[in-house]
Amino acid sequence: MNTLTNLPEGVQKEIDKVSEIAGYLWDREWAERNAGNISINLTDYFKGVELSNPDRFFEYDFPKNVAGLVVFISGTGCHLRHLINRIEEAACILKINDDATGYSIVWGGKKENFGPTCELISHVKIHQFNSVNNPTHKAIVHTHPIELIVMSHHPIFNDQEKMNHSLWKMCPEIKVFVPKGVHCTPYALSSSEDLADKTIEGLKNYNVSLWEKHGATATGEDAERAFDYLDVANKGAKLLLTAWAAGFDPDGLSKDQLTELEQFI
Repeated sequence: MNTLTNLPEGVQKEIDKVSEIAGYLWDREWAERNAGNISINLTDYFKGVELSNPDRFFEYDFPKNVAGLVVFISGTGCHLRHLINRIEEAACILKINDDATGYSIVWGGKKENFGPTCELISHVKIHQFNSVNNPTHKAIVHTHPIELIVMSHHPIFNDQEKMNHSLWKMCPEIKVFVPKGVHCTPYALSSSEDLADKTIEGLKNYNVSLWEKHGATATGEDAERAFDYLDVANKGAKLLLTAWAAGFDPDGLSKDQLTELEQFI
């Protein structure tokens, strides 16, 4: 058995950021009950380190290309708010074995009958995609931003170009800090590989994958940066819905004004 008792300083810093972000998600009412999940690709911190735990090994049919991945990930059925001050109960670090037939929990997961989030397959497939195509993005945040979810129920969701223009035009920061916009990801069953593949397809060209009638997912260099994409995109949705609720369709920033902002991207 080779489990983690003392975390590397860099790993602890990343986990501390997760606790901070979990607090923000709870305060915003984006993480009801066990909604949402967070993960970090920690593989680079453990190169050359032998990690295993036969006592907590679980069979799982992973794609072969995720073998060896080391991931911090929140737990299934766990309340995201418990990541604030009970993180070793509500999350774990796991290592996928060398033939991708299962994983060992090597840290955390102290809650009784703990298991990683049911969205495990989505997380590991996104991490593997990012490791090749977007290697600085180590963190994934999936949550339930209220206004973005409402937008996914609106007919505008079926017109991605109009959807993004409607968000960007609401204030300059949305264009600057979510420059690639939101992908309108078609509905797929939670925890399915279909949902994972649709999310990856969306994140190839967009900052946020908005899961139809479900929630939203973003990746970033750390949990805070992933959260920032979601936070800013949701501000656009909130401003737009507020204008509609007030009875008018906002003109917003002009095409020339939006183009001018591209110098800051």
